[in-house]
Amino acid sequence: MSGNGHGSGEETHQDLIDTIRSSPAEYVKVAITDVDGVLRGKYLDKGKFLSAARSGFGFCNVVFGWDTADECYDNATYTGWQSGYPDAEVRLDLSTHRRIPWEDDRHFFLGDFMGTGNQPLEVCPRRALRGVVERAAAMGYVANFGLEFEWFNFLESPHSVNEKGFRDLTPLTPGMFGYSVLRQAHNQPFFDALLRELRAFGVPLEGLHTETGPGVFEAAILYAPALEAADRAQLFKAGVKEIGHRFGIMPTFMARWNTDLPGCSGHAHQSLWDLDGEQNLFHDERDEYSMSALFRSYVAGILQLLPELLALWAPTVNSYKRLVDGFWAPTKPTWGIDNRTVACRVIPGSASSTRLEMRVPGADVNPYLAVAACLGAGLWGIEQGLELDQPPTRGSAYADGTLPRLPRTLQEATDRLAGSKVARELFGDGFVDHYVATREWEWRRFGDAVTDWELRRYFEII
Repeated sequence: MSGNGHGSGEETHQDLIDTIRSSPAEYVKVAITDVDGVLRGKYLDKGKFLSAARSGFGFCNVVFGWDTADECYDNATYTGWQSGYPDAEVRLDLSTHRRIPWEDDRHFFLGDFMGTGNQPLEVCPRRALRGVVERAAAMGYVANFGLEFEWFNFLESPHSVNEKGFRDLTPLTPGMFGYSVLRQAHNQPFFDALLRELRAFGVPLEGLHTETGPGVFEAAILYAPALEAADRAQLFKAGVKEIGHRFGIMPTFMARWNTDLPGCSGHAHQSLWDLDGEQNLFHDERDEYSMSALFRSYVAGILQLLPELLALWAPTVNSYKRLVDGFWAPTKPTWGIDNRTVACRVIPGSASSTRLEMRVPGADVNPYLAVAACLGAGLWGIEQGLELDQPPTRGSAYADGTLPRLPRTLQEATDRLAGSKVARELFGDGFVDHYVATREWEWRRFGDAVTDWELRRYFEII
């Protein structure tokens, strides 16, 4: 089901097309997601959209050939100067239909890139998640996910932060004041807009509150089947930025923007259900932690694959500045019962609420890849019949000296992903090779850059 209640049957889709055809609106907005999790899109004339809804439309494949700064990769084989950056076909997913409330209820759709032979394009992140969802269905499971994000808000604009060189920025609110009713009251119009307009956009929030840190909010997005949950997460980040701009507020979803402050999480709550959606297959009331054997194998799969899939959960150079001891982010492949220092936090509860919270991802994740990595690793653990032999961590996971630390840098994590046979089984060689190339590019760009830290440390003294 889509975010605003449209089904996926042909009759429903035809009704939707008829509604848009008879609408006075002249343009429809469409978008895809690139490898970095950036929403890329355009407005289509209504006539062009009606044609695209039937047979797809062309979209320059450079969106998979450049980075977040639109600098073209020199090491990727999918596309490049050698290919001339041709158009690739995008197929609109009509079940993603939404209305954008801050654009006079304009119609909006997400799409997937197609490759040769009318097959989904391997390097497309939404396609990568689709493949894992299909794997789950073939095993008899439906996966539900609910993502939650923390992010900082500033009384800035894209122009002002660049003029200031990203220094001395003004936070929306001062000080450390988590769960503050007072701070909500001080910014009630912005809070109200997020709650109302995101829900109207098909991104309903279960909760929204201030977190500890100057200008930090946290939102929990209502759970949904895996692909819809990732759609909601992707559109949540884009929606927050667009709504914030109207209030003179600039949000950031960087994993960690300040050395002195904790980072921003992108935790993923998840559970497996039967195909009818009636039974939570993670729950077993006979177990001391309410965990079924299937749930234990799922967690074991994530723990075993965590080091080699980490680049999918921590995709940027900055991601690894969040994964440090004592800053509310996991640093080792650990699990525990309702323990917020571990990577896999098991939340025992009723037959409807027993679930896993994967705490490794930061707010900078590509939601499609974060969900695909969680679900893929968990399914692999089930397929392998893995036992959760590792005891649950009690107390601080940072103090556990028995387990190896997760990769410390994007380079190390990318090397682990490149050599992962399981990643290639789950996502295909084409996706892994392309993604690895993009992360290697990102690391090289960082390695070539002169940072503020280097200037302060060496400029005068050395």
